[in-house]
Amino acid sequence: MTAYSSTVDTQLGPFTAVTTASGAVLASGWTARIDDLLPVIHKSLRPSAVAPRADLGDVTKAIVAYHEGDLTAIDAIEVHQTGGEFLLHAWDILRTVPAGKPTTYMDYAALSGRPAAIRAAAMACARNAAALFVPCHRITRTGGGMGGFRWGIEIKRQLLAHES
Repeated sequence: MTAYSSTVDTQLGPFTAVTTASGAVLASGWTARIDDLLPVIHKSLRPSAVAPRADLGDVTKAIVAYHEGDLTAIDAIEVHQTGGEFLLHAWDILRTVPAGKPTTYMDYAALSGRPAAIRAAAMACARNAAALFVPCHRITRTGGGMGGFRWGIEIKRQLLAHES
């Protein structure tokens, strides 16, 4: 399968997305390097080739609109990720956490149907390949600590400030 990639300059730095031919996001994040994204795509979805494009249509529009203040622009973008039943459900739940209303890992575990599985909920965030479109940055530690984020704590802090 051939996928497509594009990098957009944002206020937080370069943001790159990798999509299927139909426009579903396979991976994304605040980087200009495609090599930072390909390893996080599940092996069964990993493309055999990635062709650069200047624009990825609706995905590029959503990236720009989100960074310009339309916090719901990312909501309708299709994402393709795969994993076990819990991971798939947990990623779906992440997409329901509203901008400006971050939740804790503990509450996220409960929303995902497994209140005692706080570490599993954190792992779902860590394994999320489609940053921004599956907004794992909206999950924080109890007491307001940032927790981890693949693209750095400062990016996470700025995203949460942008959404508040």
